[in-house]
Amino acid sequence: GGYSQRLLSASALGKIFTTLPLGSPVYQMLELKLAMYIDFPTHMKPGVLVSCADDIELYSLGETEAVCFDRPGFTALAHPSSLSIGTTHGVFVLELDQMEAVQKELEYKTCCRFLHKPSVETMQKAGAICEASHCVRSGGDTEDVGFVYTDSIYYFDRQTAKQLLVILGEIGTLRCEIDAYGDFLQALGPRATPEYTKNTANVNQEEQQLVAVRQKIFSHLQGTSLNLAMLNNSKFYHLGTTQEYLYHLTADSTLRMQLGLLSESTGIGQFCPEDYGQVPCIIESLVGLDCDVSPGSIIEYSRLGQGTRVGSNSIISGCCIRANTTIPPDTFLHTLCIPEGFATVVFGTGDNLKHTVPSLLEIHQLELLGINFEEATVSLGLKISQDLFSGSGKIRPSLWNARIFPAPCATAEDSVTAVLEMFEALRGESVPQLADDVQLLSVEEILQRKDVMSMLSFRKQLTEEISQRRNAGENSNQAL
Repeated sequence: GGYSQRLLSASALGKIFTTLPLGSPVYQMLELKLAMYIDFPTHMKPGVLVSCADDIELYSLGETEAVCFDRPGFTALAHPSSLSIGTTHGVFVLELDQMEAVQKELEYKTCCRFLHKPSVETMQKAGAICEASHCVRSGGDTEDVGFVYTDSIYYFDRQTAKQLLVILGEIGTLRCEIDAYGDFLQALGPRATPEYTKNTANVNQEEQQLVAVRQKIFSHLQGTSLNLAMLNNSKFYHLGTTQEYLYHLTADSTLRMQLGLLSESTGIGQFCPEDYGQVPCIIESLVGLDCDVSPGSIIEYSRLGQGTRVGSNSIISGCCIRANTTIPPDTFLHTLCIPEGFATVVFGTGDNLKHTVPSLLEIHQLELLGINFEEATVSLGLKISQDLFSGSGKIRPSLWNARIFPAPCATAEDSVTAVLEMFEALRGESVPQLADDVQLLSVEEILQRKDVMSMLSFRKQLTEEISQRRNAGENSNQAL
């Protein structure tokens, strides 16, 4: 994973350690990945398997079939997906003579070109769109207008791995971020062109070395084959954004049924029943008496004091919340441990932390909790200047590097209370009362100071307390 700016609760510990409401003790994404890929090594020649940390691939094969990774060059899994999904993922282009109607659940074909997060128009021009009648899946994501094959995991053989090491040796020290999907796969296939090497639209932070490194990768990998293992009866789930995470864990009945996801996974407490197909999702948390967690919200590794109210479509992660606190709908609340104490951040679940603006003059284009950022600074009593932003935010401001969160706080509860008071000020319900000596940090700075061992210790302590309470409850029932 990268910085996980679209699902901030996964930033500190990493996307691969995202917790799922599955199993006891609960699975992390790592365990689920290992379970999903358990059959791969027996059908794989020596090489490297690359996987995203925030997606789930489920598929159906015949009893005698297996996905094989034994071809030279690259081999990627390909999934039939809607055009809208194609715009946010990688899309494979097939030669016209390979786009005949699908016959099997698993087919092997060769990709002539790879498109990285293309527009629908780009997919159409490249010939990537297949006719909907060619898909064997029923009730899936394909549309009447057609579908595309999108990426998930890929493999490259040992010889290709050696070739990548040669490229690294020629480059020397890397001073730019290389995308394991876009920068490698776009160089493959007979119809690959070097145009992408100058396209920085999807780059988090543009460095001077980037274009030159991409061009070197292209020159070395050009002509390398990109084989596809086409899983025609498969389903691809992406959990990498707050909205996707909320939907798949609280409203997607198909995924809940396929994986056996639980609404309450080793948590203790009370919450609302299912409502309009949505459920609340409680993961490794202690929820006090008379709490009300609305359907469509996720509580993970948190303590909710008695009488706490959590609105719908919210994520509460790593927090300790005092009794009788109200969390409005569409709120993202996340507490992190830092060496000096605690820091909590609050955003709207629809806020875009990756969005940058060219200068301070366009600061109004950023939105914090549904309020344009220029108005937000007035409500918070802050002055707009370069000092309000950290790191690259001084050049291209964003919510990611806006210094608006009071930290450190002595306790986790104090930390949550401080940002909720800030939230009230934004909504005009109170006047900001920040002391002159209060330090304000950005998300970027808080993550740079994160104390991972303390965060893991908090989780362990919470899990042990939940286990003790559950055991005590079972013993009490047995005595009765």
